[in-house]
Amino acid sequence: MLEVCLLGTGGMMPLPGRALTAMMTRYNGSSLLIDCGEGTQVGIRKRGWSFHPIDTICFTHYHGDHISGLPGLLLSIGNADRTEPITLMGPRGLETVVKALTIIAPALPFPLEFIEIKEDIFTFQQKGYCITAFRVNHNTPCYGYSISIPRAGKFSSEKAEVNEVPMRIWNKLQKGNTVEWEGRVFTPDMILGEERKGLKVVYCTDTRPVKSIAENAENADLFICEGMYGDDMMLAGAKDKKHMTFSEAAVLAREANVDELWLTHFSPALVRPGDYMEEIKKIFRHVNMGKDGKSKELVFEKEDEDGR
Repeated sequence: MLEVCLLGTGGMMPLPGRALTAMMTRYNGSSLLIDCGEGTQVGIRKRGWSFHPIDTICFTHYHGDHISGLPGLLLSIGNADRTEPITLMGPRGLETVVKALTIIAPALPFPLEFIEIKEDIFTFQQKGYCITAFRVNHNTPCYGYSISIPRAGKFSSEKAEVNEVPMRIWNKLQKGNTVEWEGRVFTPDMILGEERKGLKVVYCTDTRPVKSIAENAENADLFICEGMYGDDMMLAGAKDKKHMTFSEAAVLAREANVDELWLTHFSPALVRPGDYMEEIKKIFRHVNMGKDGKSKELVFEKEDEDGR
């Protein structure tokens, strides 16, 4: 099961009931955070989740509304007695930006490990997550993120028999390990069927609509996308500031064939984003307005008796 929670849905400045941008996921005892705007700590507390298991923090870019909450969060994690490293991931300049922000937190009890993204697309494996960063179109280097939980194929006793795999190493192979046994090397594909459908969440904010978004969001279980402006009359402003309207996000969701779209990163001037939902549903029916604390549990598809 993959748990997803929007901790903040505001853009530019926080409002009462609308903290700045952040999203958190939990899977298999590890937590991942994308962006860390002002109010992120409060959002985590309101959800009843813990700071301690946060192993990875990804940044879309380094505007203040996406990273201003980081120093305080790191201090709180340190006060939770964490000593294991935390991996930080983001565009070029990440280490410089973080070190400048954390001058007020110089004695953290855990190391920070930095991954600076230089390519248009970059994939990284961490704690059961497959994280793909893809370049989008903002007025500063900015990335969207696809978070996937792969699911191995179903165990096949027939394949194990054909490949003469000893029963005593089946369990290790099912966990994805390669095993050397009595002079032979055994790999998981020797006992597993085709890979099954996993889970996929895509998070994208601060960008104009670009092809890479639809490509990386394809068939996602949940697509979380910026909707800076609800009114299409604001399209000129959206283009100028490299943001999106609700309808543009809905078109991307339709093109990508996602199961569900959540809109987020609302302009402070957008007081009642829900007023636009009826029209947006005409473009993409499975759209919901994001709000602070909105959460969802994603589970693997059930199989029939034949394992399909």
